[in-house]
Amino acid sequence: MINRFLFKHIDNSALIVFRIIFGLLISLEAFGAILTGWVKAAMIDPQFTFSFIGFEWLQPLPGNWMYAFYALMGVFGIMVMLGYKYRVSIIAYTIMWSATYFMQKSSYNNHYYLLILLCLIMCILPANRYASLDARNNPVMKRISMPNWCSWILILQMWIVYTYASVAKMYPDWIDTTVIELLFKAKSHYFLIGDWLQQKWVHYLVSYAGLAFDLLVIPLLLIRRTRMFAFTASVFFHLFNSFVFQVGIFPYMSLGLCLFFFEPKIIRKLFLKKKPLFTGNEFHVPNWSKAALIVATVYFLIQIGLPLRHWVIPDNVLWTEEGHRLSWRMMLRSRSGIAQYRVVDKATNDVIQVNLNTYLSKKQKNLASTRPDIIWQFVQRLKEEYNEQGKEVEIYVNCHVSINGRPHRRLIDQEIDLAIVEWNAFKHSDWILPSDLNQKKEPNP
Repeated sequence: MINRFLFKHIDNSALIVFRIIFGLLISLEAFGAILTGWVKAAMIDPQFTFSFIGFEWLQPLPGNWMYAFYALMGVFGIMVMLGYKYRVSIIAYTIMWSATYFMQKSSYNNHYYLLILLCLIMCILPANRYASLDARNNPVMKRISMPNWCSWILILQMWIVYTYASVAKMYPDWIDTTVIELLFKAKSHYFLIGDWLQQKWVHYLVSYAGLAFDLLVIPLLLIRRTRMFAFTASVFFHLFNSFVFQVGIFPYMSLGLCLFFFEPKIIRKLFLKKKPLFTGNEFHVPNWSKAALIVATVYFLIQIGLPLRHWVIPDNVLWTEEGHRLSWRMMLRSRSGIAQYRVVDKATNDVIQVNLNTYLSKKQKNLASTRPDIIWQFVQRLKEEYNEQGKEVEIYVNCHVSINGRPHRRLIDQEIDLAIVEWNAFKHSDWILPSDLNQKKEPNP
């Protein structure tokens, strides 16, 4: 039964058009990172980057070589769009994008992580079987159909993303609009809509509409009667996010994925007028189907499990950040803080107050004042520097953090020498002090 559902062939128009859109967007993502100065600010100017813990060996190329790195990614994106050497180009882009993702956390973004997952999925999809240079150069490979699983693997992935994004919003500071109010306060200078974004009714509308949209959009797109309503809501939702929050290619990628919910004849009429409509009843189960089903099951169990891991870690993820990444929890809180790093020379007991401006960019300084894992990583960086000078040191951090406008509270136990603390990604770090997120928030001015 499951094999008949997964391997029954359907028209591949959605996948072909999505490949073209996807290739264009990932090329724009790469070239845009150069043109907007993001590569310079995140990869070239900083003395070092805060990589994912365990990926410290993964650092940007020296000098200006990251420009070439991103330019090459942009070329691979164009090759994906054109369907030229498709498999090589999409695999190359996936590897290079994943490398830039894991080598820095200063600009952590759910959308960057999602792009890795979509790239991985696109690596295995037959997206170059039509309207591609590969198919033109090798007509034998041309196809107008694909197995049903090619569509559903993307639908299921996006359902997980949207559902967890909605569930993450189901907490008091989102429900009472505190989060949206804080986010919109920084947008008051926007032309035409700046003052409008400060209205309380807008905060409630965006808070509740955002939660409902994430929860319902995939089911409503799957139902024919509600599909156009859901798509219209998607257009408004994603264009609003693009304009207000400048979240890169994600809104347009999400709109492109809506293709997989529409009838092939509609897609052909709009984008592929010369393409024949697949009307066959082809069904073929390959000999690798069982292995593929096992791999897919493991993959989706991981996707379902990762966002749940913070529930088995003590304290609130909004405070500890443990379990925050890879969990679809973006733009859910406002976090500010201040930190002082004190280095003690074990041999002389001399105390050195670290000037963060000497080491970190403005964005990195903010992270090293609010994020426990970044704080720990910076301590290890300082320890390494002093060890290279032949000094054995202790390092203590005095850090106070505010979550969603609450009074600042001490985040790190300042009596613990973080230089000798080991990082454990799978359990709570005891040097992070307990939170009190039920404390009354300060009124917003």
